[in-house]
Amino acid sequence: VQLVESGGGLVQAGGSLRLSCVASGFTFDEYAIGWFRQAPGKEREGVSCMSSRDGHTFQRDSVKGRFTISRDKSKNTVYLQMNSVNPEDTGVYYCGADVSCLTPARDFDYWGQGTQVTVSS
Repeated sequence: VQLVESGGGLVQAGGSLRLSCVASGFTFDEYAIGWFRQAPGKEREGVSCMSSRDGHTFQRDSVKGRFTISRDKSKNTVYLQMNSVNPEDTGVYYCGADVSCLTPARDFDYWGQGTQVTVSS
């Protein structure tokens, strides 16, 4: 099982990034895929998640209207389009897979290695 994130980097406040998460080794269509982030000294927090069955999405309030999660089943890939970023969005971004977006992050089945996002002011 693998989840491989990419697309992180350094971006100025107000800019955009698109993160990708490529999945392999499990039945992609049966799993919800979520994006999480962890800032230095803070706990990992959920950012956005898309369910597998109906495509329902969940977003934390601070990213609503700025971040968009999408899923390409033909490529086993989930994206996180990040617009109007601000320094508070800085952190390591991870994608995780589980049967439900409602599963607590600590109980997610699979995790990627993370990609660093740094937003400069």
